[in-house]
Amino acid sequence: MANLVSDQKSIWFQDYTLDLLDGMRNANMGTHIGLEFTKIGDGFLEGTLPVDHRTTQPFGILHGGASCVLAESLGSVAAWMTIDPEKYRAVGLEINANHIRAVTTGTVTGRVTPLHIGRRTQVWQTDITEDATGKRVCISRLTVAIIDQGTLSTQKETVIVGK
Repeated sequence: MANLVSDQKSIWFQDYTLDLLDGMRNANMGTHIGLEFTKIGDGFLEGTLPVDHRTTQPFGILHGGASCVLAESLGSVAAWMTIDPEKYRAVGLEINANHIRAVTTGTVTGRVTPLHIGRRTQVWQTDITEDATGKRVCISRLTVAIIDQGTLSTQKETVIVGK
């Protein structure tokens, strides 16, 4: 398939650092649940999430919604990293997740990779694994729309990244 992206180099619009991405977590969902961006590679972005009182459901296991927040955060940021942030925004359209294994403690890591990077839509897959065992916890797919800056009716301050 012509639109599938494999180990493609240089999918990022420019060079990004973990420090820059860390600054994007301020005052949003990522901060509340302890999300940390941990690795940027050729064609992937990784982040971790603690399994603790912020991310578990009443029965003590990692909440499926927390896995979805991790997947959507990684996928949306990765999509944003592929576009010119002065002209475009990346917004989630649809997310699905298959929760495969329960985790009660420790940390999980999500690695997001592109399945499709198009002009107006992108599809990203996140594999979430338990750090202690390396076993898969969840697999999620996120579809992202690429829209023009100024398209949303109420916007946060535009993120401009120096070149």
